[in-house]
Amino acid sequence: MHHFEPRLFDLLYHLTASLNDAGGEIDVICGYRNPQTNEFLRTRSANPGVAVHSLHMQAEAIDIRLPGVATSAVRDAALRLQRGGVGYYRESNFVHVDVGSVRRCWPEFIPLWSRSRRGRIV
Repeated sequence: MHHFEPRLFDLLYHLTASLNDAGGEIDVICGYRNPQTNEFLRTRSANPGVAVHSLHMQAEAIDIRLPGVATSAVRDAALRLQRGGVGYYRESNFVHVDVGSVRRCWPEFIPLWSRSRRGRIV
């Protein structure tokens, strides 16, 4: 069993609260991944966003949907929080959030994770 980083739950709470959906349902697409699963997804997935050293393997990342809330709205709310990484996967209809450094990725437009510079996302 692998325990999730508590800051991830804080992030999810603040994210849903910022969307006026505190305590609402969260659909988890992917949470913890073991290294073998991560490597499988990284090498065989059509999704280029799977990182070699994914924070999913440290239980510091989660891919989600909020029923009834557009994934673009979830993405924008997560970016405003500036609490970690935000990945937006429009075609797959989910948002990745993590408690790592502030950065963003959405394969259709930003194929690699871009880091924050001076508190601003680039």
